[in-house]
Amino acid sequence: RCLHTHPLSLNSTHSGSVGGAGIVDWQKHCVALEMQLLRFRLQAGKIRELLAEKMQELEQRVTESDQRAESAEKQVHVMEEKLKSANIQPSESENSLYRRYQELTNQVQEKDAVIKRLEMQLEKQILVRAQEAKIIEEKAAKIKDWVTFKLREVSSNTVCSIFVTILDLHSYNDHLAFSLDHIHLMFSAGSSLPQYPSTGPFTHLIYKNISVPVYTTLKGKATQISSVPLHDDDSGSEDDSGSLASLRTSTLGPDRKGSTPGSPRAVKRGVSMSSISSESDYAIPPDAYSLDSDYSEPEHKVQRTSSYSCESLREPEMLEKSGYLLKMGSQVKAWKRRWFILRNGEILYYKSPSDVIRKPQGQMELNSSCRIVRGEGAQTFQLITEKKTFYLTADSPNILEEWIRVLQNILKVQASSPVPMETTAAKPTVRGWLTKVKHGHSKLVWCSLVSKVFYYYRNQDDKLPLGQLRMREAAVEEVDRSCDSDEDYEASGRGFLSSHCTLVVHPREQSPTYLLIGTKQEKDTWLYHLAVAAGSSASFKVGTEYEQLVGNLLDLEGDPDSALWRREALCFCKDGLRSPLTTLPSEALQTEALKLFKSCQLFINVLVESPSIDYHTSLAQNALQVCLTHSELQNEMYCQLIKQTNRRTPHNYSLTQCWQLLSVCVALFLPQQHFLWYLRQYLQRHADPRSEVGKYAVYCQRSVERTLQNGEREAKPSRMEILSILLRNPYHHSLPFSIPVHFMNNTYQVVGFDGSTTVDEFLSTLTQRVGMRKPHLSGFALFTDDPSGKDLEHCLQPSVKICDVISKWEQALKELHPGKYEGTRIVRLTYKSRLCFRAQAKGETDRERLLLAYQVNDEVHQGHFPVNKELALEVAALMAQVENGDLDRPAPFSPSSSSCPQPKAQQILVQALERFYPKRYKQDCTMDQFRDLSERLATKWSVLRGRSASECVRIYLTVARKWPLFGAKLFSAKPIPPSSVEQSQIWLAVNEDGLCVLDYTMHLLVMYSYQSVITFGGCRDDLMVVVSQTKEQGGGKKSVEKLVFAMAKPKVKLPSRLYFVSMAKPKSPLLLNPR
Repeated sequence: RCLHTHPLSLNSTHSGSVGGAGIVDWQKHCVALEMQLLRFRLQAGKIRELLAEKMQELEQRVTESDQRAESAEKQVHVMEEKLKSANIQPSESENSLYRRYQELTNQVQEKDAVIKRLEMQLEKQILVRAQEAKIIEEKAAKIKDWVTFKLREVSSNTVCSIFVTILDLHSYNDHLAFSLDHIHLMFSAGSSLPQYPSTGPFTHLIYKNISVPVYTTLKGKATQISSVPLHDDDSGSEDDSGSLASLRTSTLGPDRKGSTPGSPRAVKRGVSMSSISSESDYAIPPDAYSLDSDYSEPEHKVQRTSSYSCESLREPEMLEKSGYLLKMGSQVKAWKRRWFILRNGEILYYKSPSDVIRKPQGQMELNSSCRIVRGEGAQTFQLITEKKTFYLTADSPNILEEWIRVLQNILKVQASSPVPMETTAAKPTVRGWLTKVKHGHSKLVWCSLVSKVFYYYRNQDDKLPLGQLRMREAAVEEVDRSCDSDEDYEASGRGFLSSHCTLVVHPREQSPTYLLIGTKQEKDTWLYHLAVAAGSSASFKVGTEYEQLVGNLLDLEGDPDSALWRREALCFCKDGLRSPLTTLPSEALQTEALKLFKSCQLFINVLVESPSIDYHTSLAQNALQVCLTHSELQNEMYCQLIKQTNRRTPHNYSLTQCWQLLSVCVALFLPQQHFLWYLRQYLQRHADPRSEVGKYAVYCQRSVERTLQNGEREAKPSRMEILSILLRNPYHHSLPFSIPVHFMNNTYQVVGFDGSTTVDEFLSTLTQRVGMRKPHLSGFALFTDDPSGKDLEHCLQPSVKICDVISKWEQALKELHPGKYEGTRIVRLTYKSRLCFRAQAKGETDRERLLLAYQVNDEVHQGHFPVNKELALEVAALMAQVENGDLDRPAPFSPSSSSCPQPKAQQILVQALERFYPKRYKQDCTMDQFRDLSERLATKWSVLRGRSASECVRIYLTVARKWPLFGAKLFSAKPIPPSSVEQSQIWLAVNEDGLCVLDYTMHLLVMYSYQSVITFGGCRDDLMVVVSQTKEQGGGKKSVEKLVFAMAKPKVKLPSRLYFVSMAKPKSPLLLNPR
């Protein structure tokens, strides 16, 4: 064809050149036709392929239809046979047979699932055994190399000496000295107000069932290891059942100091480094390690042998560990150093690593019911099992975290829920369980967004994150997985599919991280808050319309002339809310947000009057309690209140009451992220001292700054706080609330405060007004009475807020006496000395000495101070002179005068005897004896004529301080046998020198210094104190004694007094800095 084409083309071209432009170019025409033919052929080929595929598909469908028809015919045949054999009606047999068929099908599926699960478990066990075999082979190779090396050394007659210096760990049972670095204000006869849950069931913890903590000595400090009393079966083990003599020689003997495994003395005894460094039954010789490796501290992790994480590239989760821990004994609550091995879901512990070939001292079985609870210190924790509670202490916080992490991994394998632990963390913007995917590897982690940093943790209660992402200028977007052809898979057992919701976070100069989220509500919440933290919320529409408008205002830097302030979504509307104003992570919170709006509407639209004021108080308390419980609703609360006040007309009581509710709210908590900026801008726009609403805005501005300074509140607002806001505009008072503080001389001082005032700030104002030193110099503290009406007091910590104290007290009163004292009884605050140290006497002010004298006299009056009858009259006369001044000599006292009005002087004498004379000396007095007592008091009082009150106070305190235990707090107790104290009734006195045991006449029996106290706290319903004493004068062996005392339940709070005194014992007044 080409040969024919070329001549034609030449002729055509020649003809065209001769004949002109009318000649057709046949060559190009032919090529075009060939190209078109080729396209037709290709299309025909594709059509044939499609037809073939369709034919195959139709044939396959026909074949499947035939198979289904055959199976259906077989089923029909079977059913007909069964119908005939059963001789039943067709309609009834069809239903029953179909149900039977479904049951059989389900059973077959369940059996298949069981078979698959068993096959997977078998594969995992095979992997475990393979890993263990590999480890054993590696250790055998190391042993072989070591033996070969030693044989070479022997053959060459070389001598190699290796000196390994191991840092001797601090021995617990050496000289125990309490640190003076910290002061922790806790009350002796009733604990200080703790951190209560926001729901308010604190009365069950304090006022009804008083829980006694337990303290121990760790590194010279008193550390709380349990918030509840110990039980005798706690920490029980075989090594605890031995005699006390064994404990005394092995635990507390000074001659054993420094003989821990690895020390030179331990090496002399034959404890080799191989036993210390062994990870299993095969002991690796010390020479097998590299000289660069660190084996001086026998704390290490055993390689994981479980197949919990089957992906070889994933971060390994340790399920085994060994190392030293301190364990509290069962009989005598003293610490014992033990070698612990965690393997195969149980913990075994021995006296030393060399004893692993022997029978263990005890074991702890771990299962899904076990719990881990951190102690107060950074190195203690409790392992709570079904049978016992074990108290354990690590040598360092890092070792503690390693043990807790491994234990959490074990419990996570055995139970799907995370391990509950007591921790405190910073308040995050949003948090929850997400599946993090990076570099193709997925892991279920607990995520928390704090400010502009995204943290992720292995468990919900971990303090140290696995990692973090800096969100500033990061790219955040949602990934559309609707078109993915990959099979859906379950993400880490959470039960949601990966294709549901996926977010990608791409920080600057880092690879992207993908977050798999289960529900749309959670996805919307995370997307909005991550975008806001990254600063990219304006680049694409995220969040609700309200949130988008707030973000737009932020981009405009709050331009006051912007039309956005007048947008309908930001302004007041008479119609109710149909959806929340902010993005919330669940439908339940969305429903709660709408209920919150209804509560606010009731508060705003019902006029505040005297009959309905309790109704408004209840509405505000309930709404704000919901916000404290669910922090996700706090932004929503502020958005609703701002929307209700923005451009609201007319200016009536509803607008004022809405601002009042906002004034109550700002003292409790603040919104987060740019909502805080929006609140500040909004208050600035409305702040105007010339209008009523503007005054509330000014007060809210002050309150916002105070809340930012001192932090958010713990409890809902009290009735007193809400009434103060409702009944008067707080703008007119820098401190809108006030309360009287009572003193021991029956006087009081009214002190003002605001919603963020702490006890420390409150006392600073009080001391300035009454002319006293700061509490850390004077030893005075603030106490509250008990809402139950019992003779109990509660010392307030300096960091607690006064409004929280009042609110919790009111809530306790309401729970104890529903409707009885509501609105009529308020908390009683008392300022008095908590502890008297000798160093505090220097620099005392007159007011301090006066109040201290009245407080000591109260102890005398109660019988807690050793005075005879003669001395009691003299000190009573001194106090009478201080109280009333000079005495006018009364008329002679006669029995007949009891029916007649007594002269004023006689009444004063009777009152002085009632207030200042010990009650026990007046109980059995006859009329004549009382008359004689009155005359003797008058005589001693008359001797003091002309003396000033300050002089009498000085004399009184000089006499009182002659008692060696002046300033001690006394508790009545009964020793529980067996006990070294023989008396049936004793006094326990706590002072700055130690714990003293007095007989009931207040003579000293024995004193235990704080250096000798090992453990103290609650033991069942009694008080337990474990002390150590040296038997011999020459510094010989020490003995350990456990003392148990029966006391009235509220008085078992003695441990808090012991703790405070031992930690606050001053070397100088400057050390008394309570915290």
